[in-house]
Amino acid sequence: MKKTFLTILMVLFFISCKNDKDEKGRILIVVSNTEDMGDPEKHFAGNNLWEVAPPYHIFVSHGYKVDFISPTGGKVPFSMDPVGISSYAIKYENFNGNVENSLTPDVVDYKNYKAVFIGGGYGPLFDVANNKKILSIIAKIYENGGIVGGCGHGPGGFANVKLANGDYMVKGKKVTGFPNSTEVTKSWAKEGTLLPIILEDQLRENGALYQTKSDLNDKHDVVIDKRIVTTMFLPSSTIVAKEMINEIEKNK
Repeated sequence: MKKTFLTILMVLFFISCKNDKDEKGRILIVVSNTEDMGDPEKHFAGNNLWEVAPPYHIFVSHGYKVDFISPTGGKVPFSMDPVGISSYAIKYENFNGNVENSLTPDVVDYKNYKAVFIGGGYGPLFDVANNKKILSIIAKIYENGGIVGGCGHGPGGFANVKLANGDYMVKGKKVTGFPNSTEVTKSWAKEGTLLPIILEDQLRENGALYQTKSDLNDKHDVVIDKRIVTTMFLPSSTIVAKEMINEIEKNK
């Protein structure tokens, strides 16, 4: 009898813990469907796995549900090999099962999400940065008190988000992302000449107080301003995710 009673208590405790985790809410990760940059040398665009899978791990390990959204839905392309946290997320946290069934904008209800994140890779600059439906979803999540985060080239994906009052979401806010000073020295996108928009230029044009390397104590610092959380480079992608969670908790 005692064993049965203890078993029931353990089951109830497990269900209680599970429900607590489920009640934390959902986070939306925006990813790109773009395979390449349209040049003869087939420079890869897509999404950088190391800027999407590690933040995903942080979100789910802290009890949040994660949905993926892309312009056309379904499977999305990734660069970089799965190592470290990325491998863990793929093997133990159903990363591939979720991201390969990314949602289309038409089926996403902004009211379901406490935050939205865009990781790096060049892809978002091609098919997210000017996708009106996705930009509208990001705007509504933000105006509903949600958190917006980005890493590397990810902030270029929300640089053009406009709020209901007609202002750009980034206007007057400290934001960072992959900098011009690095872009023009790298051959990955032919020194940026293959890109439809240059991230730093677009953020500045839309009124963001863009933070350069000289503005930061360290180039891997995370910038937080009025519920927007950003960083320049991929090593800080997990820190962005954790700071987003801190902002969610603070907003409670």
